[in-house]
Amino acid sequence: MRTELVSEPGDPARPNEDFASVGLPASGQGGVLVVLDGVTPPRGETGCLHSVPWFTARLGGALTELTVSLPDVPLAEALSRAITRTADAHAQTCDLSHPRTPQATAVLARWSPETVEYLILSDSALLLESPDGTITPCLDDRLARLPRASLATDALIDAHVRNKEGGFFTAAADPSVAARAVTGVLPRGEVRALAALTDGATRWVEKFREGDWGDCFTFVRKEGAQGLVDRVRALERADAEERTYLGRSKTHDDATVVYVEW
Repeated sequence: MRTELVSEPGDPARPNEDFASVGLPASGQGGVLVVLDGVTPPRGETGCLHSVPWFTARLGGALTELTVSLPDVPLAEALSRAITRTADAHAQTCDLSHPRTPQATAVLARWSPETVEYLILSDSALLLESPDGTITPCLDDRLARLPRASLATDALIDAHVRNKEGGFFTAAADPSVAARAVTGVLPRGEVRALAALTDGATRWVEKFREGDWGDCFTFVRKEGAQGLVDRVRALERADAEERTYLGRSKTHDDATVVYVEW
């Protein structure tokens, strides 16, 4: 089995808010991957004493442990339990009802000799390759489908679309959002490799239009996870002044790529 994991901060002077792990149980019968993209809050109150990296480390650690140790628990239930565990760790000190309480997008995958399970919540991506080379993107595109007007200000986002019916959902302090995730189960024989990417890495497709999801997967297989991140960084630097592709987005974002092939 080939595994690669690369995670780089957008700014070396700031902590990386992404989390990534790969677990390969000692039984040798399967494995899991966990990728979280912490949501950077705007300036102002969040109701929480803790940083986004604190939150993603807690949630990611809980997810890694639960998905490995409880292989019969569905991924959505594992996410729900991990959110509850993380919320309990700071419920006494923080206002977890605040719309900007620390939160993250999530990609989970777990494989056994029989199946490949997956879960996606918000705008990170999971790409699956079949034995014939077909690439299937597993996406939660609710954020991308929202009218731009509904995302015009942070106040509008918090009041009407963040973790709201008809909007989009992230893993924060409410375990019920786990039921909103995009999930699926495939026979193990229908998947020979997979890649999970945070939106700092999916810029290769979604902002810079270097190719489609199949092209992106082929790039990762040939050039490696680090190669994809390096290419995104080069594209960001080239567009830093004109901002033809970046628009109002930050020049560099935390970027994580996990690749698994069996």
